[in-house]
Amino acid sequence: MSVPGDPAQPDSESCRGTTSSKEDAKWLQWVTHQFETIAGEDGEIDLQDFKKALNVKESFFAERFFTLFDSDGSGTITLQELREALTLLIHGNPMDKLKFLFQVYDVDGNGSIDPDELRTVLQSCLRESAISLPDEKLDQLTLALFESADKDCSGAITFEELRDELQRFPGVMENLTISAAHWLTAPAARPRPRRPRPLTSAYWHNHRSQLLCLAAYVGLHVLLFALAANAHRALGPSVMVAKGCGQCLNFDCSFIAVLMLRRCLTWLRATWLAQVLPLDQNIQFHQLMGYVVVGLSLVHTVAHVVNFALQAQSDTSPFRFWELLLTTRPGIGWVHGLASPTGVALLLLLLLMFACSSPCVRRSGYFEVFYWSHLSYLAMWLLLILHGPNFWKWLLVPGILFFLEKAFGLTVSRMAALSIVEVNLLPSKVTHLLIKRPPLFHYRPGDYLYLNIPTIARYEWHPFTISSAPEQKDTIWLHIRSQGQWTNRLYEFFKASDPVDCGPKRLSRSLTMRRSQRMPQGLQPQPIQSGALAQGAMASHKDVTVELMSYLPKGTPRQGHQGLGCMGTEDRTQAQQEAAAEPGGLVSEMSSENHQFCNIKCYIDGPYGTSTRRIFASEHAVLIGAGIGITPFASILQSIIHRHQKRKHICPRCQHSWMDGVQDEDMKLHKVDFIWINRDQRSFEWFVSLLTNLEMEQAAETQEDRFLELHMYMTSALGKNDMKAIGLQMALDLLAKKEKKDSITGLQTRTQPGRPDWSKVFQKVAAEKKGKVQVFFCGSPALAKVLKGHCEQFSFRFFQENF
Repeated sequence: MSVPGDPAQPDSESCRGTTSSKEDAKWLQWVTHQFETIAGEDGEIDLQDFKKALNVKESFFAERFFTLFDSDGSGTITLQELREALTLLIHGNPMDKLKFLFQVYDVDGNGSIDPDELRTVLQSCLRESAISLPDEKLDQLTLALFESADKDCSGAITFEELRDELQRFPGVMENLTISAAHWLTAPAARPRPRRPRPLTSAYWHNHRSQLLCLAAYVGLHVLLFALAANAHRALGPSVMVAKGCGQCLNFDCSFIAVLMLRRCLTWLRATWLAQVLPLDQNIQFHQLMGYVVVGLSLVHTVAHVVNFALQAQSDTSPFRFWELLLTTRPGIGWVHGLASPTGVALLLLLLLMFACSSPCVRRSGYFEVFYWSHLSYLAMWLLLILHGPNFWKWLLVPGILFFLEKAFGLTVSRMAALSIVEVNLLPSKVTHLLIKRPPLFHYRPGDYLYLNIPTIARYEWHPFTISSAPEQKDTIWLHIRSQGQWTNRLYEFFKASDPVDCGPKRLSRSLTMRRSQRMPQGLQPQPIQSGALAQGAMASHKDVTVELMSYLPKGTPRQGHQGLGCMGTEDRTQAQQEAAAEPGGLVSEMSSENHQFCNIKCYIDGPYGTSTRRIFASEHAVLIGAGIGITPFASILQSIIHRHQKRKHICPRCQHSWMDGVQDEDMKLHKVDFIWINRDQRSFEWFVSLLTNLEMEQAAETQEDRFLELHMYMTSALGKNDMKAIGLQMALDLLAKKEKKDSITGLQTRTQPGRPDWSKVFQKVAAEKKGKVQVFFCGSPALAKVLKGHCEQFSFRFFQENF
């Protein structure tokens, strides 16, 4: 049975069905063991122990379940009572489970469910699923479900009416159980996607460029080792091994820098080489080469130590072992006999760099240690030039490219300091930065940049995806989730800052803010919010919801304008007023507590390309974002809308609209499936306005012309198979059909509870046959492994966002 909160696995079915006698015996043994661990010294379970074991958020369901489990009304549950109840829930038929569910909902026990009882149940369902809705919306959900179930309009729902209502949802009655009670069933190995073996066509389809480059890398090392060893075969085996490893190190220690030439790699993405070279795996290959360098260095050192030991034992050698190893007296090397001392220094420096590069150092708040130790590559290159007579030849071309790129990047990034002009603190500790865009800063959707804020950390540069579209000319938008030391310091800095005192000209800024507050509400230039927020469908809190869309909600730009992002102040204000007057439009106030105007100095380095640049060249793109992983796709979706609007024309007389038949040269998209997975409800507020605008654009098109489909998942919400959520999910479905929008997000797309069933998702994608499918993912590595396995089964290309 699935445990809520697991981000990597889809919900599994909880019904065990018909089991063999051996499985029943094992199950009873497990139940007995679990009972003994939960029960007190008296061998019985009281209400408090039951609540703890059931792991419920709301005491209502724990009390209702406890009352029904306690068949004799003694106030405690015995082992026999627990077995009977579990037998019903795990092995019982659908009708037995339905009777149990009806008893849970029938709070007063009179044999029927009235509207107030149903409201109490749904309110508890909301709390169990971590969903916050206003009382008015809860009343609407209650009436929607009650009126649908109460067929005879008697004012109460009978058992037969509840049964008939549940039968409208296929598969729910058969799988009904209490999914949060993970202690009810013995743990079983979860079925995982079958990972194809490396020789299968599916594996080759997704890894051919990596495998070819890896094979070429191994072959080159074998060749270099063989040639160097053969050239020194007269000096003995230890020297042959040392020279062979040394020749391989010449290549590795020079080429390892090429893999971090981000500007060169970004340029290569625009060429045909992007289809051949695994550019998205440059960091993985860099790490692999780091491991190889450490391994070869150790073998190289050991081989030389063995050689020195043999020489020291020889009667013809005038030097002792330590002299050969640590001094310049033997004259080993091409620069004043420095080969041995520089070799020892190189090994120590390499081991230090290797230790400081481990994930436990980088991800535990010691990024500075990783950063500064990695800068020792300059000392290493100098020592390598002194150590090996041929290394400078290997380093010449990569070194020139490396230093040119570094010099260019340093010059551009430090040429003129930029400023953070606006900050919004969003739910789940997300910091939304608006940075003044430099005139020559050209990027593509999905690109990322390196950000340096001297106020936070003078020497630290961190990569972040650009969440604004390239068509937005004035500012660059970044959404930064607080997950590390630097990002937490950033969030806390702005949280503690006074929005008026943030930056120079404090009194002028204060006067501007006060005057804007005195302006009539309809004239304030504020962001457009979705109608769902106006009606209070989202959780109410002080955090501000920031719009990520700068185009007209209806997708009908006026003549001479492509959207709000290109308008002047008067045009923008007029468009926002019209949007507010339309159904579903709202101009709402910013929360001054979490919204700040400021002028903080910062530097950026970039932009740099990622695998998401392939999206526009795809035929059928599946975009999957987990949490803040939506940021690269936010930029891409905005750009898609902009390109869509450029092709759209409207007759000024009759308002008839039509589309150009010719798309952009680099846009081959026939279908886009966007899947966003969030843990809680408030996380959807980050980009709900963008998604609302996307749905409005699609609504204006015919069914055949709609190319974008949204899929929203909330992992904290319990599914329809759970007794603590089935009533709520049914009510949400009914109200969504009635109001044509989701009660959780306000979107037309229904938010699904739990995690996606990836097999069903990809089966549906494959069945649409819209062209070659490419899956793009940004999120946790654990979920990436799951998705990659499924993509290999369906022969889909898989791309993961990497920094």
